[in-house]
Amino acid sequence: MRKPRSMWSLETFGRVRLSRHFYMRDFLMSEISAFHGVPNIPDNPDLAIKHGTCLCKDLLDPLEETFGRVAIRSGYRSAALNTYGNENNLNCARSDNPVECHIWDRAERPIAGTSLIVPWFADQYARGRDWRDLAWWIHDHLPYSEMWFFPKLAAFNLVWRPEPQRTISSYIAPRGMLLRAGADPVENRAVRAARYADFPPLQGIAYP
Repeated sequence: MRKPRSMWSLETFGRVRLSRHFYMRDFLMSEISAFHGVPNIPDNPDLAIKHGTCLCKDLLDPLEETFGRVAIRSGYRSAALNTYGNENNLNCARSDNPVECHIWDRAERPIAGTSLIVPWFADQYARGRDWRDLAWWIHDHLPYSEMWFFPKLAAFNLVWRPEPQRTISSYIAPRGMLLRAGADPVENRAVRAARYADFPPLQGIAYP
């Protein structure tokens, strides 16, 4: 697919279905783009689709089929948009940062990530539930690469890579890195499983 050069071609790009539950358009909304007038248009649409498809099929579809609707907070960002956000202190990492997960269309760095909220869990988090309950569930059930958790609504970045790093970090207490790449979890499987014993069964939602 060519780089979109008109509203109509961008609309066509947005209609691309990445997985059972997600379309490319679900990931194109950006407050930075809307407010500052910086277009969120990929340099390489085919790579964005390829990597975004892996993110959706491997990670987001199983979440949606377990907990119900997931809310996308920030998905794809073009390199130009991300650089603008970084240079203007708008909570974007440097575009050349190897952990910047929102730029999906770089051949030298296959990665796709999104910031999301699981409303089912956000309700429980608001009542005092530990963010680590969800983090360990994802660790034990999905082939994620990285997670970062944030205080508002227990939102988190969820990242796909072809070779997962398997790291967990948080800005919620206890802050810092819960799991480093290649390290064993601080809690054994039985202790982790007890945390999420009341969670719905993996992909337990029956769709018509």
